Amino acid sequence: MPQPPPVRSTPARPARPDASMSLLTNVMDHSLDDGYAEAAARKQSHGDGGMPKTLRAKLGLAGGLVLAALIVTVGAAQARVEAPVVAKEREELIDRIDREAEAADKLEDSVDDLRADVSARQREALRDSGGGDRSTLVGILSGASAVHGPGVRLVVDDAKDAGAGGDGDARSASGFSDTGRVRDRDMQRVVNGLWESGAEAVSVNGQRLTALSAIRAAGDAILVDNKPLVPPYTVLAVGDGRAMSDRFQNSADGLYLHALQENYGIRTAISVEDDVRLPAAPSVIVRTAQPITEKGTS
Repeated sequence: MPQPPPVRSTPARPARPDASMSLLTNVMDHSLDDGYAEAAARKQSHGDGGMPKTLRAKLGLAGGLVLAALIVTVGAAQARVEAPVVAKEREELIDRIDREAEAADKLEDSVDDLRADVSARQREALRDSGGGDRSTLVGILSGASAVHGPGVRLVVDDAKDAGAGGDGDARSASGFSDTGRVRDRDMQRVVNGLWESGAEAVSVNGQRLTALSAIRAAGDAILVDNKPLVPPYTVLAVGDGRAMSDRFQNSADGLYLHALQENYGIRTAISVEDDVRLPAAPSVIVRTAQPITEKGTS
């Protein structure tokens, strides 16, 4: 009986040294490029692939610049088209302002002429009302006639550092704050002090004062017969200049003005003049008084 051939035993293959490091072996056998390739494939399948981000950003910036340039170009073209229209409207507005200013000047001249006519008629009425000397005196006292003669010049001005607003001073209690500015009450005291010191006629900044004149305030402005005045305030008074100056400076009103100068910086200057000229009041209402009898009839 034949014997089977002997079986050769294959020698056992030696084990790999890194057989126990399967994770590290897998990492080494499969590089990261495969992962990037898979990620790129997924992005492309979802529509996220294609153009790099930097290129997309540059294209977006270029598109924005083109849009901005287009807007500026359209705006410039529209402005160029509208420029003649705007220039024409501006010229028309300037012409209208010039015409209105010319009309206002004519009206002002007409008002001055009418005031002069009214003043002349008032003086004529005063002359017809009595004797020459009496009518002249009435015209001077009423302010209807221009006068000139010896007198004083008193200049009152705000302080150099005059401000707007303030409190805590002596004049605040009377409604006037310490701003270093001349107030209407200050001018009232100055004018009344000159009248009491012997003034025969008084004007403030060329505005003749009469028995019906009023000195008031509108905000920070001083009004004389509703006409605003600006500092410095020049007060002219006709009379015995030397005597009137001494009386005024020694009077209560003169001392009040001196206190304003010392405490609040109000600037004042008084001088005796050989000849001061005062204009007539712009409008004087002529009234005639009649005596009343015992029975109450004139």
